Amino acid sequence: MLLAVLASSPLPVILFVILAIFVLIVLASCVTIVPQASAFIVERLGAYSGTWETGLHFRIPLLEKVANKVTLKERVSDFPPQPVITKDNVTMQIDTVIYFQVTDPKLFTYGVVHPMAAIENLTATTLRNIIGELELDQTLTSRDIINTKMRTILDEATDPWGIKINRVELKNIIPPKEIQDAMERQMKAERERREAILRAEGEKRSAVLVAEGEKEATILRADASRLAKIAEAEGEAEALLKVQTALAEGLKLLNDAAPTDSVVKIKALEAFAKAADGKATKIIIPSEIQGIAGLAASAKEVFKD
Repeated sequence: MLLAVLASSPLPVILFVILAIFVLIVLASCVTIVPQASAFIVERLGAYSGTWETGLHFRIPLLEKVANKVTLKERVSDFPPQPVITKDNVTMQIDTVIYFQVTDPKLFTYGVVHPMAAIENLTATTLRNIIGELELDQTLTSRDIINTKMRTILDEATDPWGIKINRVELKNIIPPKEIQDAMERQMKAERERREAILRAEGEKRSAVLVAEGEKEATILRADASRLAKIAEAEGEAEALLKVQTALAEGLKLLNDAAPTDSVVKIKALEAFAKAADGKATKIIIPSEIQGIAGLAASAKEVFKD
C-alpha cells in the first residue's frame, strides 16, 4: 500500500531517494580504515573513547569522531641552531637532530599541547645545560658524550608524553668567527709541522737507502775482487798441477823406456844448454857433463881428420 502511494506521487519518491542517498553517505563516512603503522584516537561526545589500530572500524554517527591520527613510524626533526654558552664563556651555535617515535598515541594526544614545539624547547634547554658544564675544547671533542646525555634526559622527560627518543645527534657546532680563524691557523701550523716531519723522514730514509746501497756495492765489489783472486789462484794452481802432472808422466815414460847412460847424459847436456841461455853469471858444471863435453870435442876432431 505504501509503495503504491509513493508510486502515485513523484515528490515523495524524490525525497525518499534523497534520504536514502544521505543515509548511505553518512554510513560510508562512518567507515574508517586505519593504515599500517598508524593509530586513530576516537572521542565519543568529547571524551576519549578508544584507540583504533590497523584495520577496518565503524564510527557511530554524530556521537563519535576521530580526534587525532598518529603515525607510529620513527620521525626525524632537525631543529635550527641554538645559541649556547660554554663553561669558559664562549658563545657558539649548535643545531641538533632528534630521532623519536610515538609509543602511546593517547599520551601523545592528551599529554602535551603541540608536542613538536615542546620537544624543541626541551632540546634547547637540555643542550644549554649540558654545554654550560663543558669548556670549548671539551665541547668540540665530546660529541658522543653530549649525544648520550641528551638522549637519556630527553627520553626520560618525554616518556609522559608517549614519546621515545631513539637518538640525538649534534649536527653542527659553530664557534665564533675569531675562534674559527684561530683553529684554522692552528690546523695549518699542524699540517705544516707534519709535512716537515714527513719530509725529514723521507730525506732520512733516502740517505739510509743511499748508504745501504753504497755499502752493498762495496761488499759486492769486495766479493767480486775476492772471487777473482780465488779464480786466478785456482787457475795458477790448476796450471801448475797440469805442468807437474805432465812432468811426472814424462818421467814415468822415460823411466819405463829404461834409457842408457848416454841418453841421460845427452838430456843433461840439453838441460845445461837451456840453463846457459839464461842470465846467470855463474854456472857450476857437473863432472858428468864435463866428460860428455870432452867426448863431444874428441868426436869432433876425429870427424875433422
